[in-house]
Amino acid sequence: MATLIFLVVVSAILIGLAVGAAYFKKETARLPSSDSKYAGSLPSISSLPAFSWQSIRPTQFRPFKRIYHITMALQSTSPDDLIVIDQDYKDRIELRRDVIANNKDTIMGVLYEDDGFTPQAASKDVVDEIYEYLMSSYLPARFPTIFTKEPSGDGKTSVLYNRIMGSRFPCAPPLDPLEAFRILGETVEDDLFILKEEDTTSTVEGGPEYPSTSHRVVAFLCCFPSGFDPKAKLGLLLKDVHKPVPSYDKIGPSMERFFSKLEAGKSAKRLNRQWSVQTHTNLFTPTGNHIHEGEAYEDDADVDIDTARFRVECQTITRLPQTRGVLFSFKTYLFPIKEIKAEGMGPSLADAVEGLKSGNAPGMWTYKGGVRWGKSMCAYLRG
Repeated sequence: MATLIFLVVVSAILIGLAVGAAYFKKETARLPSSDSKYAGSLPSISSLPAFSWQSIRPTQFRPFKRIYHITMALQSTSPDDLIVIDQDYKDRIELRRDVIANNKDTIMGVLYEDDGFTPQAASKDVVDEIYEYLMSSYLPARFPTIFTKEPSGDGKTSVLYNRIMGSRFPCAPPLDPLEAFRILGETVEDDLFILKEEDTTSTVEGGPEYPSTSHRVVAFLCCFPSGFDPKAKLGLLLKDVHKPVPSYDKIGPSMERFFSKLEAGKSAKRLNRQWSVQTHTNLFTPTGNHIHEGEAYEDDADVDIDTARFRVECQTITRLPQTRGVLFSFKTYLFPIKEIKAEGMGPSLADAVEGLKSGNAPGMWTYKGGVRWGKSMCAYLRG
């Protein structure tokens, strides 16, 4: 009798597995295999099948050193790390929706064929490539607990369903690249600058000679700028984008050469030494965080420590294989100054703030606003 029961149970399990497999095959067949002409052109991604975004604390970056030196600070990274999601994701995406709705002309832009540049500078092809890669391949593969591909209403294409935000967006790019950026801005919290390489005249800008090729910003989505107007960067060459940055020419030529040599499908990470301290909690700060040449400022202003934040970017540089464009993306982190002091790192940060006056880029002390908040901030950090 026991043997008979065992056989019945085993048979039921096998039948259930067969039915389940047939159902899975049927449901999978309902989804188009790919909406992307770029499918398979970028590296495969390791999936995180048990990923729980609410349990992931933002990485606690503390990249400050006693003396400030402007460096490239590049290191190779896995394509898996192109997009990072943590417990701040929902709040950040809601904020980005508001920023996009109220500042669309400031935070996104693209070059079209009739914008006065070479036809090759037009951006739709590179915007399409990164859009399709993220929406059709990367996000559902990397974060299946958050993003799922579903059939659209007509059953011919797919949409990407975001379980956290409740949104559904097409996996294939819209005709308008600005609409593609709006969707990406409401899906990932990384800011995106896309560049294309072109021939230029070799120049010397007060330092090493720049190479005869450069990279031009042809499209951008930047909801969280720090001390610069993103739309003013559209159409500029890489070296001109960074003109306001003190001593950038010390690394500018090397940065151009690195961009040129970056292989398709490869990524590099830069934990930006361009960290800053700000006296408020805002992520969208196109003005105020930096002091530019000729700009008036107040020396040694008092700082509200409750709102003061340490700001840092984790940047990623990726070569797109089909268009050969370069994706420069970054995720912004804000940490309360009180938190850093509570960790026992107050004196170290104070030394780093004062170290902005020395090193190989002494102009950083003024540029980063140390002349305004440095004295008050360092007194608190050492107190």
